Amino acid sequence: MEALLSTQHAAAASSPTMTRPLPGAAPAGRVAFGRARRAGRASRDAPRVATGLGRLLGQAAAAVADSKQSTRDAEDASTFRLFVGLPIDSVAPDGSSVSSAKAKGIEAGIRAVKLLGADGVELQVFWSVVQPESPDRFSWAGYRAVADMAAAEGLSLRVSLRIHGTPGGNVPILPGWVTAAAASDPDILFTDRSGSRHEDCVSFAVDELPVLAGRSPLSRYEAFFRSFTDAFHDLFESTITDVTVGLGPNGELRYPSYPPGSSAATFTGVGEFQCYDKYMLAQLKQHAEESGHPLWGLSGPHDTPGYNESPDSKDFFRDHGGSWESPYGDFFLSWYAGNLVNHGDRVLGMASAVFGDKPVELSAKVPFMHWWHGAKSRPAEAVAGFYKSNKKNGYSPVAKMFARHGVTMVVPGMDVCMNKQHRSTGSSPDQLLVQIKNACRRHGARIAGENASLVMTHTSSFSRIRSNILTTERVRPSHFTYQRMGADFFSPKHWPAFTEFVRSVVCGEWDEDDADADMAAANAAGRRDNAWETQLV
Repeated sequence: MEALLSTQHAAAASSPTMTRPLPGAAPAGRVAFGRARRAGRASRDAPRVATGLGRLLGQAAAAVADSKQSTRDAEDASTFRLFVGLPIDSVAPDGSSVSSAKAKGIEAGIRAVKLLGADGVELQVFWSVVQPESPDRFSWAGYRAVADMAAAEGLSLRVSLRIHGTPGGNVPILPGWVTAAAASDPDILFTDRSGSRHEDCVSFAVDELPVLAGRSPLSRYEAFFRSFTDAFHDLFESTITDVTVGLGPNGELRYPSYPPGSSAATFTGVGEFQCYDKYMLAQLKQHAEESGHPLWGLSGPHDTPGYNESPDSKDFFRDHGGSWESPYGDFFLSWYAGNLVNHGDRVLGMASAVFGDKPVELSAKVPFMHWWHGAKSRPAEAVAGFYKSNKKNGYSPVAKMFARHGVTMVVPGMDVCMNKQHRSTGSSPDQLLVQIKNACRRHGARIAGENASLVMTHTSSFSRIRSNILTTERVRPSHFTYQRMGADFFSPKHWPAFTEFVRSVVCGEWDEDDADADMAAANAAGRRDNAWETQLV
């Protein structure tokens, strides 16, 4: 097995590569940009300059931009960067080492995407892996080893710090000592109206309460972040260019409105409100009393659909005469959404203090709840925590909060196209993306993108990504992360389509001889065999 991988890796290494020019230098036919590094929060609004493929994508975006676009727009286009996500379970569950079954495959995969011309890779770092058994001990060896692989190839590294778990992601959902605390006090976990707990997500209502071994979750998150900066301090000036802060399930700022234990990748129901742990109910009660309506704080809405029901199956979300339009509905939805924004504000405020002196772009993810977007109440968004009174843009308060902290908003749905299933659920991905961009443009928040579906093979999805990242609009993604490396990523059904997608977005920008050699080398590194499938499954 290792012999096969070593042979493949050696062949890739000996092939012609897309050499990264030194700052200020440029290959023939390409525009040179100096490599900008930002020092601290004060300079976060300054654009980051891309290398490799990201530079060429930026040039392509600038080329299609209207000549009347402002200088700032052209500058933003030139800073676009491309990342490829690494396997979610790259590291052993105890954080001590790179997963033994994947180490060689990850190393070869990093080499392959480098040869293809990507600017960097994304590494998801889980709190549950770094602190599996004790609140006083951190285990960084495994993640550090992966970071060193990226550094050795001269790639940038986007690190996603994940606080909450991902059901089905083959990693522990929460640290063992947090799970033990939840066993003693189950109400620190999000709870739906039937009493089912979300074992992967700590309730936002306890952010500042001493429920985790005598300290608050917020202080534990801060300790996790600060330990990361200590363990990787030498890579911030050379390799780590981006830090994405996890704010909720799947890293997104939202309530866990899906059924407990379900996958966000396949769920298209309305979902349910997650306000039934005793801490959330206490806050609701207090807010109702302060608002002069104590009876409104006794519980959540009683007439809402179940997880997989349609909006019109119950009265609350009906388009005509639904309770969501009543004074009570507005009261509840405003409180619920406000709690979500307050949680994001607390965590991002803390993260800005931790990373404020680091030359990184700070970002966080929002959900792309495109199903039922065509309904007037936008129920899937509402139960996830996105709502604003008078039928206004529910993403606007979130974009305003992101902009205040200088944090880039990562939108994980830039590949989504309409299909039959989407039509049956009132989906409107195009309108939702416009809504998010409008909110960001209004408040001055930057955006970045990801694909929602893993390892796509449909040309329509690649076309959708291309149109979103090469847009001539003022709100243009600063970077895009393609999810995610693994056996399917390098399969014959996917890898050729992905490499063709990369070439298509920079058509005419490469020297053809160099492009052919670079692609040949990348294909040699990424060609799937049994070793790839075993290593990166």
